[in-house]
Amino acid sequence: MGSTFAGSSALIIGGGQNIGKRIAQEWAARGARVAVADVDGEAAQATAEELRKTGAQSVGLRCDVMDDGSVLETIDAAEKELGPLDIHMNNAGIISGGDPQHIPIEEWQRMFEVNIFGMVRANNVIVPRMIERGAGHIVNTASFAGLYPFAASRIHYGASKAAVVSMSQNLALYLMQFGIKVSCLCPGPVMTNSTSGPGMRDYGGEYVMRAPGSNLWVKSQQEAATLLSDGMEEGKIIIPTHEELWPTLVDYAAGPDDFIAGKHEEFLAGDTGKPSITQEVIDSINA
Repeated sequence: MGSTFAGSSALIIGGGQNIGKRIAQEWAARGARVAVADVDGEAAQATAEELRKTGAQSVGLRCDVMDDGSVLETIDAAEKELGPLDIHMNNAGIISGGDPQHIPIEEWQRMFEVNIFGMVRANNVIVPRMIERGAGHIVNTASFAGLYPFAASRIHYGASKAAVVSMSQNLALYLMQFGIKVSCLCPGPVMTNSTSGPGMRDYGGEYVMRAPGSNLWVKSQQEAATLLSDGMEEGKIIIPTHEELWPTLVDYAAGPDDFIAGKHEEFLAGDTGKPSITQEVIDSINA
């Protein structure tokens, strides 16, 4: 392996912390020059500084994916520093929770502005440039919540991630003719502090958080970064963090109505789909 990253220039929007930071570290370790962008400019700068200390070429940038000008300036600055982008990753995202009757339209709009239109803004800049060069690799971050129904406690989030999956699949289909690859990272349960950050909001008081499956184990951010990078090397389009996704999707496709009814029965029986976690993974968040 190494052809995807060695000597390549990459930009990760949403790379200052959590999974994005681990991905930046992984790509740098595989030989890429990495621009790290984040709405938290200080976090982006700190991550870039860490990469430079390892000998990698890196720059930290502030990017607000809700602003067209900020996205364009970020991409231009990354290319000025590192050269034309071989890899671009849209990893910025937000999450919030609550039963649907308590989610205001403004939160639906915020969710889509960041989770889908933030990607669209960047891709509208990146895609023409990659087409002109006849090469490139675009990566979008979705979620298990966009692939099968379980996220009844955050329907607006699941809908935004389903849009990311569809966009990624169809973009991959279109860009194949130009020699451009598209991958979609689909995290299942991964250890993160994003649900306790400033972007997290809860609505309607107490609600039951429903998760993707009690058969799953929480993975570390490093595991997610490695799985994504390996999947990109192999040319995969949909890259899940858990192989258990595939039999779940087979069951869902075989009978969507029965699958949803089954999820309801599990919930009534007290199974909210909460995954298991090891102490090693808990400790990895501060490693």
